[in-house]
Amino acid sequence: MRFLDAVLSLAALALVAAWPLHAEENVNAPVYVVTYFDAVPGAAAQSAAITRQYAETSRKEDGNAGFGVFEEIGRPGRFAILQAWRDNKARDTHEAGANATAFREKLQPLMLSGFAVRPHSGLSVAGSHAGQPQQGLYVLTHVDVFPTFKDQAVELVKAQAEAARKDAGNSRYDVLQWDGHPNHFTLVEVWRDRNAFNTGTSAAHTKDFRHMLTPFQGALYDERLYRALR
Repeated sequence: MRFLDAVLSLAALALVAAWPLHAEENVNAPVYVVTYFDAVPGAAAQSAAITRQYAETSRKEDGNAGFGVFEEIGRPGRFAILQAWRDNKARDTHEAGANATAFREKLQPLMLSGFAVRPHSGLSVAGSHAGQPQQGLYVLTHVDVFPTFKDQAVELVKAQAEAARKDAGNSRYDVLQWDGHPNHFTLVEVWRDRNAFNTGTSAAHTKDFRHMLTPFQGALYDERLYRALR
């Protein structure tokens, strides 16, 4: 079945399917937090060291289900943090704790701007990534569609994730949905290397996905490539 046919079938099923709960509506659901921040020029190495230490300590905290920290390829000083927590309580305990507080205090003088914090729930997450290997190319993409087209976009990103997971060289493709902004999504991808990513980007299902998504978009397709800090 071609990607387009699969999407149409999923859209038809969505008319009678129950809407998934967001993390804020279900305290027992896994919650995800995507955070972006920029360091001032010349502070990339120091910021990376502080962020790496923060991640190592956070992974040991109760309720943590994954904690990745990344630096954008070709843009030193632009960082992203991807957290997964057992539930809202575990996330809130972490944010109020000494580790997170110390991280923010140490990093603040080195930052170009504030933290862009985006809490999410899982829309299409395949398995646990608590032990995600640090090797490979990481891709975080922010997808923003007009609210009118939110339902269509949900089916598109879910179908794309299912298709991309079958591509050679792909080890992760998850879709997160921004809590409170259900027409905003974060795509989380991990590829073996740049060649595998390029091949996946050129796949027929990806071309169909991008072509069908474009008319719905409220902002540019914000795709960023990262390396894991380790």
